[in-house]
Amino acid sequence: MPRLTHVTNTPAYICILSIPSINSIRFLMKSCICSPPWEVLLRVGTYLDPKTLAISSCVSRSWSISMSSDHLWKPICSAHFPSLCNLRAADPTVPYRRLFSIGYISLKRRLRSPSKPRLSLDDVVFAIDVRSRDSSIVTVAKPVCDLQPDPNGLFRFDMDVCELPRMAKVLDGVMVMWNVVLKGWQGVFSMMECKGKGSFVPGVEEWFSSELPAPGCCSGRGGSGLVADLRLGFCGADGGSGGKVRAGKVGVGVLSVVSWRYVTVDDALRYLQHFLSPSRDES
Repeated sequence: MPRLTHVTNTPAYICILSIPSINSIRFLMKSCICSPPWEVLLRVGTYLDPKTLAISSCVSRSWSISMSSDHLWKPICSAHFPSLCNLRAADPTVPYRRLFSIGYISLKRRLRSPSKPRLSLDDVVFAIDVRSRDSSIVTVAKPVCDLQPDPNGLFRFDMDVCELPRMAKVLDGVMVMWNVVLKGWQGVFSMMECKGKGSFVPGVEEWFSSELPAPGCCSGRGGSGLVADLRLGFCGADGGSGGKVRAGKVGVGVLSVVSWRYVTVDDALRYLQHFLSPSRDES
């Protein structure tokens, strides 16, 4: 703490103006018999960061009035949240300290990591059925925990299948269905149920997609910003002879329409839990 013995008959709050800091504030609180003039508090306040300024306003009523001054908070608010300062045009009575406060709280909320999903991969089963008008092309039912996870933690899974060979050709009216079932048959959510056209030839991967609905917690008719996709790969049967092919691989995942990249496992599970394991507030 600075020594003031070389300055006689000088108020302590005048001596610390050259070294304004939180320590200076504490020194004022301990050393001054009376509160310093508001002009001095404003002078000191111009050197303080927002956190120290807010703490200083809790010292006393006079300090609160001085340290809450628009003269101090306007440049701070303009530097951190310039768009919020324009709200004064709508309501000139709102203090800049209040505008900074709501901006800071909003920023902290946006930066806060989302909670872990209640649902896990161990809780769900993928049920996939792809069929033409006259026959089944692929039928799969597998617990997700048995599938190879994506090394980057994305909600994307590939499954090897072995279906009966069929003639290679282009089919119209192919029905594609992908359901996510909660273990124990406690719930089911339809990720995809659509009709399309498929070219079932060796080496060709057919891709089907369907936009996912918004979860129940989000009102309105807009979509979720997510797309379910299903990829179907074929290979030649019996060494490629006879012109027959069989389904060899099925891949599924969830894409974000913003980046057209696969979402993370946690993001997908948070979405699915709205439909498969809703909380009391959502049900």
